[in-house]
Amino acid sequence: MLTERTEVQVRQGVESDLEALTDLYNHYVRDTPITFDTAVFTPEERRPWLLSHPEDGPHRLMVATEPISRGTSQEILGYTTSSPFRPKPAYGTSVEVTVYLAPHAGRRGIGTLLYQALFDALAEEDVHRAYAGIAQPNEASTRLHERFGFRHIGTYGEVGRKFGRYWDVAWYEKQL
Repeated sequence: MLTERTEVQVRQGVESDLEALTDLYNHYVRDTPITFDTAVFTPEERRPWLLSHPEDGPHRLMVATEPISRGTSQEILGYTTSSPFRPKPAYGTSVEVTVYLAPHAGRRGIGTLLYQALFDALAEEDVHRAYAGIAQPNEASTRLHERFGFRHIGTYGEVGRKFGRYWDVAWYEKQL
């Protein structure tokens, strides 16, 4: 495992990542209940999302990449974001965080690398709490969040319907 992780780098997401990030997210839209979006996006439709995560401030987009076949091109293995928790001003010091990995990138520690980079960046920001909603069941995501000190604060039962069934969402909180 260590040799696989040595070439993985985490950096700020940029405009040229948009197509790959959209493709990665669309996998989760099409094939999983992880997101409650039900229609795939074009890169142009996802552009406002990308632009809502600047290089600094509390709302970040970090991507994990590795070289493709020892060349200069980079493959995006996953990404993490911190986004506004709720739109009202008093929520300004709270963020909602998430991690998405390419289907073949799981179990390599990439989610851990992404969250470590995100929380390191947020340590310099005026952020008090981070929240994460995890569609159930999702043991890997639950373990990742607990590893980073998130604690379960409640579950919304059958809050979303996708693929002809209802899904629960467990909510987790982390003090920053």
